[in-house]
Amino acid sequence: MTAEAAAEPSAEPGLATAEDLFAFLDRCAIAHSTLRHPPVFRVEEGLEIKAALPGGHTKNLFLKDAKGQIWLISALGETRINLKTLHRTIGSARLSFGSEALLFEVLGVRPGSVTAFALINDRARRVRFVLDAALMRTDPVNFHPLANTATTAVSRQGLLKFLDALGVEPLIVDFAALEG
Repeated sequence: MTAEAAAEPSAEPGLATAEDLFAFLDRCAIAHSTLRHPPVFRVEEGLEIKAALPGGHTKNLFLKDAKGQIWLISALGETRINLKTLHRTIGSARLSFGSEALLFEVLGVRPGSVTAFALINDRARRVRFVLDAALMRTDPVNFHPLANTATTAVSRQGLLKFLDALGVEPLIVDFAALEG
């Protein structure tokens, strides 16, 4: 798969596009702003983009535990997450990264485009969502809008309103406190 193919949002029937996401945010009266940019695949990339956008920039981990439960972790980009001990913190079985096929099946996005906004595609509510407490202390918060060719900012309260509108209750974890 080419980098360009990975960056493009799905045209699969039933999966939300960035435009669908923006319409949903508008219907929920959640203010948002989006900056389009070249594809960004890793937290370390796009430093110029991050410098131009205020607020917290995220890293997002798509995980599956040994019992088949799917997890999405959204954390502040610089937050350290110990995957070897994370299962004890969130009350899961041992964790590993979810496959690309499962990621697309459940959240409708490709690697490099994992985002809390993809929960809009989890209609069966298969994913348990974990939010970093450090991220929730920033405002605004920045996520890819279902593709890594843009970054969308919403307020911290806007993110919580988005999750509430989907019926998703996040587990908030203070990863920094776990490091001490």
